[in-house]
Amino acid sequence: MMEKSETDASRRQAAHRPAHIASVDTHAHVFERGLPLAQQRRYVPDYDATLDAYLAQLDTHGVSHGVLVQPSFLGTDCSYLLDALRRAPERLRGVAVIERDCQIDTLTEMANAGIAGIRLNLIGHADLPLDRWLSAQTLAHVHDLKWHVEVHAEAARLRGIVEPLLDAGMNVVVDHFGRPDPDIGVRDPGFRRLLELAETQRVWVKISAAYRNRRQFRSDDRDVHEAFHLLKAAFGVHRLMWGSDWPHTQFEAEDDFARSLELLRALLPVEEERTVVLADSPARLYMFDIG
Repeated sequence: MMEKSETDASRRQAAHRPAHIASVDTHAHVFERGLPLAQQRRYVPDYDATLDAYLAQLDTHGVSHGVLVQPSFLGTDCSYLLDALRRAPERLRGVAVIERDCQIDTLTEMANAGIAGIRLNLIGHADLPLDRWLSAQTLAHVHDLKWHVEVHAEAARLRGIVEPLLDAGMNVVVDHFGRPDPDIGVRDPGFRRLLELAETQRVWVKISAAYRNRRQFRSDDRDVHEAFHLLKAAFGVHRLMWGSDWPHTQFEAEDDFARSLELLRALLPVEEERTVVLADSPARLYMFDIG
């Protein structure tokens, strides 16, 4: 006979199992205080952002699926992320941060847990060749798994990071509107060069965390809307995706899940286009079962 705790766990998991992919939040983080921290880190939250709290956000706002991204302050220890993915495998996918010479056995274990890509979070790091972050062998393993590489870097640096990844045959996801310089916004030459990468047909951009690109962010900020429309014109809605950036680390007082969704609706008032960004594109890229 099944133990009561197992029965309760099964019921909770069933409650978080959506019938179909209606929408995907492609960028969120889960963590707790007391986890092992990366030696090099810019920020460490003084609160918990648990999986249960995140799933509650999805449920409250009618979002069917989510993508958990390894937080930078946890480095390459993805054990907490993998545990979270295993708790809701039908509903979640993940993006890991890995060692330069990550072995195929480790990557395969991650794939089985629901990882669909890896992240290069290079904010605050020196400009170095791609081989400094990922060996050719590791990148080949990532390619064979049909994963993508997510890049978080300032717009001025993107082309030098993204182009070698494209040369290696990778699909690339660029974080947070491409991180244009807050002082010049869409006039940032790096942002303009990102728009040119759209012609490769292998780059996606996350419409997420607009507050990270402004000195003082407002959801009706003209630069945010201008950046979005330039991205839409270049990439089309099929290679844009939305992310909440929950729990909005370092910007917890300035944004929340509801406001991030409201911004997307303001940017994409046409429901058919919004559905492509919210569901169709991420369902394929993150390898959700859409059959």
